[in-house]
Amino acid sequence: MNKMNAWCLARYTRVLTALREERGDVPGWVLVTVMTAGLVVAIWSVADGQLKTVLSNALRSVSQP
Repeated sequence: MNKMNAWCLARYTRVLTALREERGDVPGWVLVTVMTAGLVVAIWSVADGQLKTVLSNALRSVSQP
């Protein structure tokens, strides 16, 4: 095995080891997702009528020149 092949094999082994050890922050992502959904529901429940008015006005202005 020449030096280049040995270097490539060693590098490949290090990369695979690093990928196996990488776990990530799954609970953090779950928390961010749940909190975002909660904020959307809270804002939507407070501003439901206003959002409907804004959307209907926007659609009306597009359909009528």
